[in-house]
Amino acid sequence: MKRQRLGQHFLKSDNIAKFIVDSAQITKKDTVLEVGTGKGILVPLLCRKAKFVVSVESDEQLYSEAILRFSHTGNLELMFGDGFETETNFSVFVSNLPYSQSRRALEWLAQKKFRLAVIMVQKEFAEKLGSQGRQMRAISVIANHAFEIEKLMSVGKGNFEPQPKVDSVVLRLGHKRQVSPELVSAVNGLFAYRRKTIGNIGKKFGKKIQSDKRLEEISGDEIIEIAKQVL
Repeated sequence: MKRQRLGQHFLKSDNIAKFIVDSAQITKKDTVLEVGTGKGILVPLLCRKAKFVVSVESDEQLYSEAILRFSHTGNLELMFGDGFETETNFSVFVSNLPYSQSRRALEWLAQKKFRLAVIMVQKEFAEKLGSQGRQMRAISVIANHAFEIEKLMSVGKGNFEPQPKVDSVVLRLGHKRQVSPELVSAVNGLFAYRRKTIGNIGKKFGKKIQSDKRLEEISGDEIIEIAKQVL
């Protein structure tokens, strides 16, 4: 199955599904975007709380099954395709992300304007978001610049079908600031030269930056400021 190849494992716990939806603090004013309809465990819960729900699925069979199951739900639009290419406006984002899509999802969300997001990611990926020093990654800098990140709960691998090899974490992201595609690209560009000094990285971008430090020796906010210089 295509979504399994993408690293998708389907949540089977109704209690955790309810926790995810409750954590999104959805009101009747909200339009919710869900990327990855999957087997639809979140869909009825989202529709009960939201003004409108758009759920996008990239697997044709799962999309067809969702159409049959939820065709009479009035405040729901089911879409087939890549959820990160949709132009849908939304105030709340909810997703049990395929593991392979976590970084892409956060880079995409960083460029959007929304109120709140609740996502499920691999435990190891969640830990990366809080990393500092030598462990710091471009995605942790981008995510912490764009969001207030709150870990809500750990989810054991036994709550999924098929069972993955790792545990997951539910995160809540509060929108802090919208990030331009150019800034996302610049931060990733800096980390391509992470072993060099900042002065030498600047030269790679045709910029003069006076610093003998490396990226691992400065804060995420300072990296953002350097990224803005090399845009």
